[in-house]
Amino acid sequence: MKNIVKNVFVVVIIMVTLVGLLSGCTNSKDTKTSDNSQKEKYAKELNFFNWSEYMPDSVLKKFQEEYGIKVNYSTYSSNEEMLAKIMAGGTGQYDLAVASDYMVATMIHQSLLEKIDKDKITNLKNIGDVYLNKDYDPGNEYSVPYMAGSALIAVNTKKVKFPIKGYSDLWNPTLKSSLVVLDDERAVIGMTLKKMGYSMNETDPAVLNKAKLELEKLMPNIKAYDSDSPKTLLINGEAAAGYVWNAEAFLAQQENPDIQIVIPEEGMYLFEDNFVIPKNAPHKKEAELLINFVLRPDISAMISKAFPYTNPNMEARKLIDKKIINNIAVYPPEEAIKKGEYIKDVGDKLRLYDEIWSEIKQ
Repeated sequence: MKNIVKNVFVVVIIMVTLVGLLSGCTNSKDTKTSDNSQKEKYAKELNFFNWSEYMPDSVLKKFQEEYGIKVNYSTYSSNEEMLAKIMAGGTGQYDLAVASDYMVATMIHQSLLEKIDKDKITNLKNIGDVYLNKDYDPGNEYSVPYMAGSALIAVNTKKVKFPIKGYSDLWNPTLKSSLVVLDDERAVIGMTLKKMGYSMNETDPAVLNKAKLELEKLMPNIKAYDSDSPKTLLINGEAAAGYVWNAEAFLAQQENPDIQIVIPEEGMYLFEDNFVIPKNAPHKKEAELLINFVLRPDISAMISKAFPYTNPNMEARKLIDKKIINNIAVYPPEEAIKKGEYIKDVGDKLRLYDEIWSEIKQ
């Protein structure tokens, strides 16, 4: 009887062991399948539309290495160009884009954006409160902060023999054919309005006509319009001064120590650029994955190293070189920020700006 019990016990042990092994194999297979399905649930690529010189290739390659998603990257030079291409090409051509503050409002009003699933953007916690819940998108339903910054003046002190303190000095006739300015209607017309003592968001047709006449007086001094890489003309000395993006001014100064950064006394043009997902984006969840990836502190700091704009990612700032953090072009004094002005959506009055710009540049 003991032998029978013993034999039965042995058989039971063997069966339990076999069941355990089979179960282990099944679990292992399920886990592997789960891992594969986790990777396969994402599309193999997404289409990203962004400003020129605003995202390092190294970041996109690292994203592809980690998630197996290729980023088809294309660029534009102004918010208006971006809007025109999205509208002309129809919804569904891009999965992700970057739009400045006022353009976010414009795109929301025209029903051109998808709402963002913020549960997928866990790294949104890294963004400073001052950059969130702005009036152009309360609650950040349609946008997530990417970078911020300003347009300011860069001066080659070896070439300019008088002090430049603000926009009005750029009209000095001794600067004939020596300025590089942004190829951006709201920035340049806005600068002209500030010089005249008005808001950059003026909508009075009479005032805008005065601004057009004033801007015409600046034309002899403008050598080139360049929003993509205005630093090039400053570095090589072809331009004596420029009205440029803040990161471009910083980078130019690093290459040429004779370049001085000037925060215009009339008040800076401030901006905040945001990730947005165009309407009917084919790969929305992949776009949200890329947004969350870019908001990682290490990745965001990589971007600031290549393109040193004002970074709203407070955790990333802890990883950014102090020479960037302490430069007034990138992180201007608080009083300069308070005196600055953001561009707003001016609705149908935008056509007045469009008309001025096309007539000025014809």
